[in-house]
Amino acid sequence: MGFFLHEIGQKPTLAILTVKDSKRVFRGNLDNFRDLIQTGEQFGVDVYIVTTKDFTLSSPEIYGYRFNDETKKWSRELVPAPQVVYNRIPYRKMEMKPEVQQTIQACNRSSSIQLFNPSFFNKWTLFGWLNSAKESKPYMPDTQQLNSANDLTQLLRKHAVLYLKPVKGKAGRGIMRIDRLTTANGRRNYRLSRQENKKMAYSYHNSTDELWNEWNKHRGTHDYIVQQGIALTRYKERAYDLRALVQKTSKGVWSVSGIGARVAGRASITTHVPRGGSIDEPRKLLTSAFGATEAKNILTRVRKAAVTLAAQIEKSSGNQLGEMSMDIGVDTAGHIWFFEANSKPMKFDEPKIRQKSLERIIRYSLYLINHGRRR
Repeated sequence: MGFFLHEIGQKPTLAILTVKDSKRVFRGNLDNFRDLIQTGEQFGVDVYIVTTKDFTLSSPEIYGYRFNDETKKWSRELVPAPQVVYNRIPYRKMEMKPEVQQTIQACNRSSSIQLFNPSFFNKWTLFGWLNSAKESKPYMPDTQQLNSANDLTQLLRKHAVLYLKPVKGKAGRGIMRIDRLTTANGRRNYRLSRQENKKMAYSYHNSTDELWNEWNKHRGTHDYIVQQGIALTRYKERAYDLRALVQKTSKGVWSVSGIGARVAGRASITTHVPRGGSIDEPRKLLTSAFGATEAKNILTRVRKAAVTLAAQIEKSSGNQLGEMSMDIGVDTAGHIWFFEANSKPMKFDEPKIRQKSLERIIRYSLYLINHGRRR
């Protein structure tokens, strides 16, 4: 691999962008950052951390942070200006601050820097993008913005289970579920389930107006979408979904780096690990439901779907993206459904996926340095 170095003898440079913190050096997953720095070393790429406060485009050197292996501490020092910037600002609120937006927009406009993953996704926008393209539409559950009790009424006529999700949610926080129940005397009522820590809280309601009021008490200030519940395949009576990591390769094309499975906790409405879910092996779970041949076929289809969805999201966003994680469900009939995508994937615990994810970030950064579009 030949690299076009921007100065004789200088390594290619990758800055991980985050924000300053009053309690420790900067925000973000520091272990993840260290792993990326180490992986960069293996590929001859100079990786360091830059906060939005220190970031500038007007100078050949800026202040960044390197990790000192001997002292096991981060040190702030002058580093060469980056050629690629990888956005790992960990929270939406921080990313939306005007001074942070200024940095991101400046990188986006710059001809000397390649920025990838400039922002978090919004669930509702994502569904709009994916529903409007014929390649991705078959994977989309029925989804609406939750604006009135009437939205619940409409969807509950069609679907026996609905999920209510915060538009800007993270790690399963704030998700609720509605089940349409029929009582012994044929009357209809509804159960609302919410997760409180790792326990479930249930309430029963006779009308969608009552449901709406109950939801309203617990929603906080968040906007929500409402979505058709999917009859997910189960393993030992627990629902599970698949978490695919989709990344750009050293050739700049989308590819699945790995697929993990997340099994719901005993009494949980989501499969998120912080909500009591657990990690398992996709092929094992799917084989138990569909047999070995069909399980293999489903995983092939999941990979294909994930690449199609990632390409469509990138195209619609109009931004340069390098990775995303995706929650994908398989229903009892073997149909594949898209649930959500995250532009700042949490690190995967599966060692093989983890290793590949680090290498792909570095290789994709090298691809951008050598072939990146110059605006």
